[in-house]
Amino acid sequence: MPAWICATCGVQHADSVHAPTRCAICDDERQYVGEGGQSWTTMAELAESHAVVVKEEEPSLFGVGIEPPVAIGQRALLVRTRSGNVLWDCIPLLDDAARARLGELGGISAICISHPHFYGSYVELADAFDARVLIPRADAAWIRRPSSRVELFDDEVEPVPGVTVARIGGHFDGAAVLHWPAGSGGRGALLTGDTVQVVPDRGWASFMWSYPNLIPLDVRTVEEIARRIARFHFDRVYGGWWGRVILDDGAAAVRRSAERYVERLRGQRGPSLPVDE
Repeated sequence: MPAWICATCGVQHADSVHAPTRCAICDDERQYVGEGGQSWTTMAELAESHAVVVKEEEPSLFGVGIEPPVAIGQRALLVRTRSGNVLWDCIPLLDDAARARLGELGGISAICISHPHFYGSYVELADAFDARVLIPRADAAWIRRPSSRVELFDDEVEPVPGVTVARIGGHFDGAAVLHWPAGSGGRGALLTGDTVQVVPDRGWASFMWSYPNLIPLDVRTVEEIARRIARFHFDRVYGGWWGRVILDDGAAAVRRSAERYVERLRGQRGPSLPVDE
């Protein structure tokens, strides 16, 4: 029986003879069902027209994505450490070339996922590399393909020594970030998916309840996200898509982004229009 993959969000569901009638993740107001209605694919079908690409982002950090993009188009990140590798977030496809390349890089000890939109095909990847899957307990109800490899945690977990995954909430109750102190040349890196969204103006980030439907978060939640992140030291922020990276001064960027967001929610004016001289 195939494990069906939602064509809109890219999340793999439990094995079944027939495709599910609905995707609960896309039915939620944070996502959407495509204009043509609910549709499904499988990993075998994806492999016919797509390929996984693995690219170095910085020493000991590799992006793992799909070309051409699938569903919402995110890329995952492989953090390499002496104690084992952590895959941050997931994608819908694992092909033979990627399996071999990830094996060359040391495999995967643990898969940690920022929120349900990035679940992808985590069971397939976990089975391929005999990896644990760590998901915040607050998001357990969103799991679409159960597995004995899944381990739930409450507020914080260390998938391998020296790497911390922390629940900060916001986009989902269990929305999480990964803190990698060795990243950015020892200055620290924060991997956020879109729990904290790195925006095109890459000195800034944003925070939303729903990105496709443009539903904002409230003041208290954004302030709580900023408070929970403030205890981590980091210079670089990696978002959930290729090129969405704050290269330096990341902690200050997240702090001022939260402050700006809250100011706008409270109705405070932004910068005035420039005056021609």
